[in-house]
Amino acid sequence: MTDLSYSDFLKVDIRVGTILRVEENNNLKKPSIILEIDFGKKIGVKKSSAQLKSNYQVQDLIQKQVAAVINFPNKQIGKIISEVLVLGFPDSQNEPILVSPDYKIENGGRLY
Repeated sequence: MTDLSYSDFLKVDIRVGTILRVEENNNLKKPSIILEIDFGKKIGVKKSSAQLKSNYQVQDLIQKQVAAVINFPNKQIGKIISEVLVLGFPDSQNEPILVSPDYKIENGGRLY
């Protein structure tokens, strides 16, 4: 494992946002969920595609706050452009569990 400096860590811009809209995307090898996430006035609403169907129902994701990397390049996933990378940890089946704050945070708040 390579050690990073604190300045390296600061290059990764991780913010909190609230999921506004959710849509199932079953047109991929591994079905995913398209998320529209509000990161506040300064950053705006961004899209992400995530393979969350094993642990989340679409209706349970609306208004959930999640952490995401907002400064990676956009990525084409099927027919959509994923603008941010939502963060999660693997469960016992190696399926993602989203990183989410315990308390409501202002959208756009940066992880430090």
